[in-house]
Parts: sequence; C-alpha cells; structure tokens
Amino acid sequence: SVAGMESFSFLLITLLFRSGSFLTMERGDVELLFHFTKICCDLPKACPMTGYKNWYRVGSRCVKYFSNPLNFTAAEFSCRSKAPGGHLVSVHNSKANGDVLCIVVKFNPSNLLTFSLKCFISVLLSQSGKFIWTDGSSWNYQIWTPGEANHVFSYREDCVEMNWSHVGKWNDDPCYAKKNYMCAFKHHFALRKTIAVETCRLFNFDSSPP
Repeated sequence: SVAGMESFSFLLITLLFRSGSFLTMERGDVELLFHFTKICCDLPKACPMTGYKNWYRVGSRCVKYFSNPLNFTAAEFSCRSKAPGGHLVSVHNSKANGDVLCIVVKFNPSNLLTFSLKCFISVLLSQSGKFIWTDGSSWNYQIWTPGEANHVFSYREDCVEMNWSHVGKWNDDPCYAKKNYMCAFKHHFALRKTIAVETCRLFNFDSSPP
C-alpha cells in the first residue's frame, strides 16, 4: 500500500567490532546487511510535485534513483531531461547523504549482497584540480572513502561515485565508466516553471480578440 511504502524506514548503522563485541540498532520495517554494515534509515517523504513518481524530497530538492547505467556525461544530460533544472544529485550535509543512500537501498533491497550499489553523484573534477557540483552549488561537504580521492591530480578519475567499498562514502572514478545515477531538481523551481506556463496560457486565452 502507499501508506506502507511511505512508512518504509531504515537507519544507517555500521557494525562496530571492538574487543569481540559489536553494536547493533534496529528500527522500522526492514533490516539489510551489506558486508559488515547494517543499513537502516528513514525513507525521505515523497516529492511534493505531482507527476514525479518515485522522486523523494531531500532538503529543497526532489531526488530519484535510476538503474539504467550511463557514463557521467550521459547521466548528467539524462537528469537535465527529467525535470526543470535537473542535474545529477549534489550532497551538502550528512543528512542529505544518508537520505540519498536510503533511496538507493530502497530500490535494491533484495539484491544488496550481489547488486552494485555504486552510482554517480554530481561531482566533477574541474581544470583547476578542484571538485565541483554540476548544478553550480557550493562545495561545502565531502565524505570520501578512506584513502580517496586518490587520483585527484592524475585526471584519470575525474568523476565521483557513491558506495564504492564503503557504503555511503565517495570514491573518484573514471567518467567513462557506466553506473546507475541519481537525479535531482529544486521542487520550488519546478513549481515556478509550472505556474509561469499556466499563467501565460490564461493570459493568452483571456487577451485573444473576440
């Protein structure tokens, strides 16, 4: 049911092994194991825009996971075609990173141990050697896998994926590699675009000559 889908919940928890003991926490309807990580999280609420099925609200953006692997450039252009102002998803805090991970997990719940969770996010290495978001937003958060990004200055791995060897963390990778990807758009931007079109249509209709 829709209610059941909306109540799908997880909390991201890494199993901690110290002195032969470990910490586990459980909440919600589903428990999933990925190597030594238990993934649980609260699935974000549905996107408030009509016509955007399986898009979820992450901060001020609506986000959707796509499981048809594309290279980075093709994925970015695909996102631009999905919604007004669309880009590959950018991540600006740990809450958003957890929400994005939860969306990935939601669409791969039965194959976690065999299906690749890796997906492109909106990071691209610029000519100045700094990573940037393709949507032009500020670079104010990062959560690299330990030892990454390790090819920052070689220009062989100019794009970034999520969930490489550590769930929820990032890794630099070649842009030509084909991966699943996540798109995002600002839902208030899409709303403004919709209102503008509807207003224009009403104006043209009302002002037409008799």
